[in-house]
Amino acid sequence: MNIFLKKVNTEIIRFICVGIINTLFGVGLYCLFIYLGLSYKFSVLLSTILGVLFNFKTIGTFVFKNKENKLIFKFIISYTITYFINIGLIRILLMFEGTNEYTAGIFSTPIVAIISYIIQKNFVFKKA
Repeated sequence: MNIFLKKVNTEIIRFICVGIINTLFGVGLYCLFIYLGLSYKFSVLLSTILGVLFNFKTIGTFVFKNKENKLIFKFIISYTITYFINIGLIRILLMFEGTNEYTAGIFSTPIVAIISYIIQKNFVFKKA
């Protein structure tokens, strides 16, 4: 049991570390696109698309120790799901007075990250 917990904890720590890099990349792109005047929906879409390839390699290789390129399709499905969740969360957060697209996008990120880990572990990189 301790070996299992250690493996899970190590995987979660790797996911968090890689997630920080991926998040900085994605949120940085999101903020750049908002700054350039794009809508939050289009900003999320573009930052998601551009981040998918980078994230697929980093998460697959460093978190789940899997280099199978054929999993990209499942990975894209997982990102499609998290995209719509992200848009929904941002829409909800924008209902609160004083919240703008920047803060809504930043505050939705941890929730989307948790959902993303669960989907990727159990659907994309699921071990047989």
